[in-house]
Amino acid sequence: MLFTPLKIKEITFKNRIVVSPMCQYSATDGYVTDWHIVHLGSRAVGGAGLIMQEATAVCADGRISAGDLGIWKDEHIVPLKKITDFIASQGAVPGIQLAHAGRKASHAAPWQNKGEVVKIADGGWQTVAPSPIPYEANEPVPIEMTLADIKNCIEDFRAAAKRSVQAGFKVIEIHAAHGYLLNQFLSPLSNSRKDEYGGSFENRVKLLLEIVAAVKNEIQGLPLFVRISATDWVAGGWDVEDSIQLALLLKNAGVDLVDCSSGGSSPLQKIPVGPLYQVPLANKVKHGAQILTAAVGMITTAHEGEQILKNNEADLIFMARKLLSNPYFPLEAAKQLGVEIEWPKQYGRAK
Repeated sequence: MLFTPLKIKEITFKNRIVVSPMCQYSATDGYVTDWHIVHLGSRAVGGAGLIMQEATAVCADGRISAGDLGIWKDEHIVPLKKITDFIASQGAVPGIQLAHAGRKASHAAPWQNKGEVVKIADGGWQTVAPSPIPYEANEPVPIEMTLADIKNCIEDFRAAAKRSVQAGFKVIEIHAAHGYLLNQFLSPLSNSRKDEYGGSFENRVKLLLEIVAAVKNEIQGLPLFVRISATDWVAGGWDVEDSIQLALLLKNAGVDLVDCSSGGSSPLQKIPVGPLYQVPLANKVKHGAQILTAAVGMITTAHEGEQILKNNEADLIFMARKLLSNPYFPLEAAKQLGVEIEWPKQYGRAK
């Protein structure tokens, strides 16, 4: 099943292996560099069905770091087109994850000062959030977004989605996980607003649904995914029952697939990390909301991916670290499962 095609709307993925969006912290002013072309291109050559580009900022202040890719201006489009054209030439589908980091913005790359906050005096920028609550107590307090700021954020996502289509991306994913801005609105741990965007479940999901509507109007019927943190792993926080309820709303709003990750909202989280630890979340959301889901998180072998699909626990297998260490994993996985797939002609002698 790992090499069975999946069609969503008019887009067909040749297999169920997806390169999960993974930040490379290697851009300048949001622009693509040779690193991104080689990084994403290698994984298309390696045989994955869908190549998701890293969290790509919808505005400059929404970057996790100064090295994040961006799509907040038209000048970003042409360099990105070079990536999508190559991915498509290899029979893979190019996808993009649209993101805003919120209170988790203005950090160094992980290999610089351990990824700590970059102060404004050192080239960082003011962060924003649904409420003036920092992620860590010792971090700068983010500014609470006004209603005008929220309206601008929706417009940023809409414009980014339009540019994504112009750049050749065929799948659009909205990033509402890992404690970044939209996840901050969803979780009661980070959202203490008293207006229409805070308090009740219905209010906390309002911004995400408005962004879904805005993005959907710009993507010309292409598949629309949403990545969520299916649980905060903190008592009193967002949980999988909330995720099922949200997934029902997303399905009704026209979202095609929910990409089920978890955590990131609080340093108090207690995550039971281990092989396949998030697969039950994808399974619960899939069957609770009757929607396509993606499983992600420490899935490292072909047989694990195959079993998830055979058990009907998810519909796509998002892989991150495994595809960092081995971009050609899909070619090897097919051989392990006894499936004949087409290799790049240039690599045929190694088959």
